[in-house]
Amino acid sequence: MEELYEEGKSRAIGVCNFYPERLADLCLNAKIKPMVNQVELHPFFAQTGALETMKEFGVQPEAWGPMAEGKHGIFSHPVLTEIGAKYGKTAAQAALRWNVQRGVVIIPKSVHKERMEENLNIWDFRLSDEDMEAIRALDLGHSEIIDHGAADTAKFLNGWKIHE
Repeated sequence: MEELYEEGKSRAIGVCNFYPERLADLCLNAKIKPMVNQVELHPFFAQTGALETMKEFGVQPEAWGPMAEGKHGIFSHPVLTEIGAKYGKTAAQAALRWNVQRGVVIIPKSVHKERMEENLNIWDFRLSDEDMEAIRALDLGHSEIIDHGAADTAKFLNGWKIHE
């Protein structure tokens, strides 16, 4: 990746699912540190420590699953719904805006045009510090989508071959 970047064949180096210890190790030992780290980031898995490490090393956080893959009733969660309503927004918009205000790039997945438009309509309001904290308080401190520390997960992921 470093060679491709140096040759101008790549505009950025990105990694995925690098938890703080792995990201620090990479940044301290690579000639060119990654510019982006795509990790699971949503109100139920805030990864505040990971964001601090990314900031320390100048790595842009990007959320995969910013809507928690629909878990925990994120689209109708009472805290998110109440906060969204204060701004004339939905629970989903409140969740997306929360990540954006934390400096996270978000790429929410949807196949529905109206939801895509709704997801884009988060730039005309700003959550208060109290609302940011109320959403942060939803953090469970762990993923309920995937356990990257489990050997079974590594085996599963290594079973996917993108080329021969």
